[in-house]
Amino acid sequence: MEYIYLASGLLIGICAIGSGIGISILGGKYLEGSARQPELQPMLMTQTFIMVGLVDAIPIIGVGIAMYLIFVVAG
Repeated sequence: MEYIYLASGLLIGICAIGSGIGISILGGKYLEGSARQPELQPMLMTQTFIMVGLVDAIPIIGVGIAMYLIFVVAG
């Protein structure tokens, strides 16, 4: 029973770490692209926001699964 709480904590933590790494890489590539071609900055910004939303969706799903484990399975 205690392992469900451990699994939920690991799930949330690993999702947060992966999302942070992904968003930082994406932000760095956006800065590189807009520095190389400043005229494409609006298009790059739109695509970056879309990708940040997709990268950020994974930890939100992970939190949902962790809450399900904590409150339904272990509850």
